[in-house]
Amino acid sequence: VRYLAGVIGPRHATSPAYVEAAAWSAGRLRELGYAVERQRFRVPAGNSWGVDVSAGTSQNIVATTTDFSPGEPHLIVGAHLDTVPVAPGAEDNASGVSVVLELARLAAHDGAGTRLPVVFVLFGAEEPRGPGDDDHHYGSRVYVDSMSAAQRRGLVAMVALDRVGVGTVVPLCTGGVSPLGVQRQLLSAAAAHTVATSRCTDNQSSDHWSFEKAGFSVARLGSTPYAGYHNAGDVWSVVNPAQLRRTGRTMGEWLTH
Repeated sequence: VRYLAGVIGPRHATSPAYVEAAAWSAGRLRELGYAVERQRFRVPAGNSWGVDVSAGTSQNIVATTTDFSPGEPHLIVGAHLDTVPVAPGAEDNASGVSVVLELARLAAHDGAGTRLPVVFVLFGAEEPRGPGDDDHHYGSRVYVDSMSAAQRRGLVAMVALDRVGVGTVVPLCTGGVSPLGVQRQLLSAAAAHTVATSRCTDNQSSDHWSFEKAGFSVARLGSTPYAGYHNAGDVWSVVNPAQLRRTGRTMGEWLTH
């Protein structure tokens, strides 16, 4: 969180800072032994939270174990790496990225074998460039559109981690289309670690929505309101390490049981 928000800072999807953040994240995942793909895609110009942004190229960072077969049953755990232009993006969304990286580390090195293979994805261009549903979530929509028939058959569930470091309660949400099985599993996982949760079924504002619209079972963790949302106050000090641990424990339980 400190590195992404404090050293790199604002990193909208087509900026040099985003390229730096993507390279740093990809390097961390390679160090853990993952095969890392950079999925590049074009993003149109637009207006992101009051700032005009130019068209350009962004990228998803996709990490798999070297023996992963796309057609086998698997899970996706993702978080968006970009920010709006005005925000350092500690809570939104270095918090989610940090938990994804820690889950990847645990899966790779600490003997925490997952119940199914996991694809870890850091999405580009989640943040809006306009008011409509087609004006954001570019990276996750590209990922879904690029999935082969075998990948679609194999994907069991997708979970997005977005704004998971403030508050004391972990929100567990869907967009209102997905069956609630994944949400219920996460509720049980949280309860196993006495993590307080809330539920919603009307959240369509993160990358889970791209998968949900395509018919996959999904959930989103996160979305607690905070004063630094999409502004210069979104610095690393707003993120509560204890809340990151609550999110991480919930996800770790879900991935392993």
